[in-house]
Amino acid sequence: MILALYCPDIAQNAGTCLRTGACLGVPVHIIEPAGFPVGAAAFRRAGMDYIDTVEWHRHAHFDRFLEMLRTEGRRLVLFTTGAAQAHTDFRFHPDDALLFGRESAGVPEAVHHAADARVTIPMRAGLRSLNVAVSAGIGLAEALRQTSGFPRS
Repeated sequence: MILALYCPDIAQNAGTCLRTGACLGVPVHIIEPAGFPVGAAAFRRAGMDYIDTVEWHRHAHFDRFLEMLRTEGRRLVLFTTGAAQAHTDFRFHPDDALLFGRESAGVPEAVHHAADARVTIPMRAGLRSLNVAVSAGIGLAEALRQTSGFPRS
């Protein structure tokens, strides 16, 4: 399983996702450009000392990330408010890459089209979206639950 952030805008949200990845044993991939200088210093506040225990990777742009996924035979599962299928109704695979869009704009149409699947986290009508770090936690938890991928203590 991979947790991926598309051009994140807010370092604290990315840091929180890195902390989640560290705790759950899931690598985190950051697709640039980001809205902040990408590096451990930017993530320190939210990620705390967990940054030193997570496997994380940077990709200069989406095409490089997608090339890596295709080479490794991974599916790209996009979490988006524009999907019709609830994430709880989707069948995750252990090698899926879960992609979450930028806080300000989600992902462009080209990324939507590149995704192998698009899912949404159901919310009350009239509300726009969840925080990206919260969404990543919800989505990753369901994917790990389905695939028995939670770490064993």
